[in-house]
Amino acid sequence: MTRLDGPLSWSGRARAYAAKSKIYRVRHYLDHAATTPMRAAAIEAMAAQQQLVGNASSLHTSGRAARRVVEESRESIAGAIGCRPSEVVFTSGGTESDNLAIQGTFAARRDAGRVRLLVSAIEHHAVLDCVDFLVAHEGAKVTWLDCDASGVVHPETVQRAVEEDPDSVALVSLMWANNEVGTVQDVAAAAAVAHEFGIPLHTDAVQALGHLPLDVASSDVDLMSLTGHKVGGPVGVGALVLKRSATIVPLSHGGGQERGVRSGTLDVAAIRAFAVAVDAAARELLSESSRLVGLRDWLISGAMALGYDIEAGGTWVAGDATTRLPGNAHLIVPGCEGDSLLYLLDAAGIECSTGSACQAGVPQPSHVLLAMGLTEQRARGALRVTLGHTSTSDDVEAFLGALPAAVERARRAAGSR
Repeated sequence: MTRLDGPLSWSGRARAYAAKSKIYRVRHYLDHAATTPMRAAAIEAMAAQQQLVGNASSLHTSGRAARRVVEESRESIAGAIGCRPSEVVFTSGGTESDNLAIQGTFAARRDAGRVRLLVSAIEHHAVLDCVDFLVAHEGAKVTWLDCDASGVVHPETVQRAVEEDPDSVALVSLMWANNEVGTVQDVAAAAAVAHEFGIPLHTDAVQALGHLPLDVASSDVDLMSLTGHKVGGPVGVGALVLKRSATIVPLSHGGGQERGVRSGTLDVAAIRAFAVAVDAAARELLSESSRLVGLRDWLISGAMALGYDIEAGGTWVAGDATTRLPGNAHLIVPGCEGDSLLYLLDAAGIECSTGSACQAGVPQPSHVLLAMGLTEQRARGALRVTLGHTSTSDDVEAFLGALPAAVERARRAAGSR
């Protein structure tokens, strides 16, 4: 019998506990929109760099070597997304990048009377909560940009919102691809509208990086948020692409390491791993997108086979069928609670997500689905399944095998309440 209190290493204890509790089994990870496994090349690069010493701001040999790694990484990332290396500002991830872009731009432009923010209603909470803070504490005003039933924010919607009072607008923020339903926006068209009135546009491209062709120059966006862990890099590193023409006020103060916009000692190892992951994703983008579309469409068609008649309780798909992220399948299963489905699938070895949020211990339906016009009841039946670079046909087959029983049990549970 294996003892858990003996002289085992931490990893040894974890393995022993897993064996004892019988949780060592095949897991099928289908939540890549939340985070995706690190790529082997990124792990290797990060581990190699972590063995070296050197602050990238130091002037001695080790410091200059660290700086060279940072600048080579910056050039690599810039090349993959079509911008200048000097426009890549390293941050701790997507949330910091979103906050720096929105709060920093608002602070830089409000003295000119530009206090209005135009923001889509389906943004990530890193954007929404930042905007709410500015409204509550900094005198900002917000105009929410509505979407259609597929989650698309049309350029005409941006145009109408701007024309209400162009001189009052500080920033337009529109995510490149939605993290829940996978809908892809025409960011370039929105940027063209904003620029007609001299207004900068920010886009949260966290979900798009590595899955869609990103080109800062052709899209003409002014600020773009990115993160490493959605593309096979490490958690805790990201970037804000900041055009030279964009003006923002820094949120942190110190050494001024990143163009004086973002202070803090740079995590050289994480930056290197981030660049390696972005480079790998960029090289594989076309073939990987095609592969994921095939798996995704198989998954959706299999799920839809549970029933096509929505009113009779059939499964259907939220989002735009023609402009969806390659690996995103957002299912709505009427008569079920998404949380129940999630736990039942998890018990069967399938790891996915819902679009709900939990406030004060009470599950809330997704703000994205509500903005798309779904009722609260229908939105509660959401299940987000997202594929990534480690996904295989075995994962899809396992999901489709486990789904019918999970739906049946979830419906029974919902009906008994």
